[in-house]
Order: sequence, then C-alpha cells, then structure tokens
Amino acid sequence: MNPARIWRLVRFAITAAALYAVWLLFTANLEAYSLVAGAVGSIVISALTHDVFIARHEASLRSFMPRPLHVIPFMVYLIWSMYVSSVGVLKAVITGVATPRVVHFRTRLKSDLARMVIANSITFTPGTISLDLNDDHLTVHWFLATTLHSRAAGEQVKGRFEEKLQKVWM
Repeated sequence: MNPARIWRLVRFAITAAALYAVWLLFTANLEAYSLVAGAVGSIVISALTHDVFIARHEASLRSFMPRPLHVIPFMVYLIWSMYVSSVGVLKAVITGVATPRVVHFRTRLKSDLARMVIANSITFTPGTISLDLNDDHLTVHWFLATTLHSRAAGEQVKGRFEEKLQKVWM
C-alpha cells in the first residue's frame, strides 16, 4: 500500500474518531441504538469530509495534533493576555486616546491549524481583530496601534502567542 493511501486511511480514521467522540459528548447516551447511530453517522460523514477535516498536505501528525503539556501554558498565557488587553482597551476608551490601524504581517507557524489558532487568539484578545488569514499572512485591525512598520506591528500583536504555539505544534 502506498504512503498516500495509508495517509488517506489515517485521516479517515482520525476524522471518524473525532466525530464519534463529539457525538458521544453531545448525546451523553450509551444505549446501543445511540452508539450504533453515532458510529454509522461518523463513518459516513468521515467518508465525505476527511479531506476537509485534515488537509492532504498536512502529512504529519504534529501538524494537527497538539502537544498536551504545551497547550496548558498557552491557554494560561491567552487568558492572561485577555485580561491585560482588557485593561488597556478600557483605559483607552476612558481617556479617549486610541490609534486604530489595520496592520499586515507574517507568521512563522507552518501548520494550518496553528495559523488558525493564532488568528483566533489575536481576535480573542481585546483591541485586536483578525481580518484575514491567507497562508502565512495576517491582516489585523489593531485598536491601540503604536507602529505602522509591519514587522514591529506583527511582533507586538502576536506577542508571545507565536512562540508558545510553535511549542504546541512542533
């Protein structure tokens, strides 16, 4: 069996397992009918969507499977950043001093999933909204902009998110 076919089967199995886990989580029903219906539904949906769920070019498990011990520090940092940014935005709103700008920068993250997580993390942080993610290029509306230089803006907006996400998906 060639590697492409093996990878397709692995993607199918992972998709089916993830869908079945979500089914069990949402239904919270362990009756035989529910278990069989969930398994059949997961297999059918996985057969139709495994190419979408895990992209063909994401050929390593590291590209979509996070390292659990590195997820926890990332989540702690995300929550901390949300609180710190909330205080900064509140101060800017009260004083009336804000410098909103749209900034463009690149990310060094290689995985599509990691790029999606950094874009969402930026959006979760008050004062920033990810407008576009195209390959490794991010466009962000930054409420408290301090620079227009793309590299400097990228470093300030991304903060330590990128560094922590590289550890999660390395």
